[in-house]
Amino acid sequence: MRKSKKTSFIGALLMALALVVFVPTLASAHCDTMDGPLVVDANKAIEENNPSYILKWIQPDEEKEITRIFNLTMNVRTLSPEAKELADNYLFENLIRIHRAGEGAPFTGVKPHGTPIDEMILAADESIEVGDLSPLEKLMPKDKLPELKERFDKVQSLKNFDVNNVKEGREYIEAYVSFFKFAEGEEEGHTAEGSAHTSTDAHDTEDQNTSAATSEKAPSDHKEANSLPLIPWSAAGVLFVTTLIFAFAYHREHSKNS
Repeated sequence: MRKSKKTSFIGALLMALALVVFVPTLASAHCDTMDGPLVVDANKAIEENNPSYILKWIQPDEEKEITRIFNLTMNVRTLSPEAKELADNYLFENLIRIHRAGEGAPFTGVKPHGTPIDEMILAADESIEVGDLSPLEKLMPKDKLPELKERFDKVQSLKNFDVNNVKEGREYIEAYVSFFKFAEGEEEGHTAEGSAHTSTDAHDTEDQNTSAATSEKAPSDHKEANSLPLIPWSAAGVLFVTTLIFAFAYHREHSKNS
């Protein structure tokens, strides 16, 4: 009877976790998928009990928080196979959430294994892996290739860092993210800044004032409308998973005592 109750309890926990962690949303990049580089590094951190593998993905002011979550994961995952899965997913979710917050991007859940990834991202990944831009070059407009090569060369120059040197790791990730964003068509960086300045100079004062007045209201309202639902759901998800982890640990301890 006790075993049946325990099985039902564990099943309910895992089902609830699946609802929170694997929220079905559109994949905008591979960093928030179970096949992406953050989860790969999180697994390495767990295997070697070394949080340095994941610290490079987050901002310095969040280092204390992700270290606390990592330590909690390492403690809880030893309780049982079910607790291991629950705790590991708790780490994956929080690592991705904190990383995306550092980029100013919303967290919309962790995409499951096998989530379709854009061809451009796959080609960028392959280019870094083989150390050659040829997989990606054929997909990029020719006028973008000089900038792409510059970013790629920077990634390659920083690639062989010591995993325990978090500062060097973060420099690599900064170059890595910049390279991927450009490959995806986000022209951030000095090229984009130059284009913005040129565009601004081309407008007269009246056009600038009109544009500023329009953008001050519409995009702001649009951003607020889109981002408001994400914050409560993300916060609720993290709180819910935390509660489940402690509930499971309490249940196991209580079962031992009785």
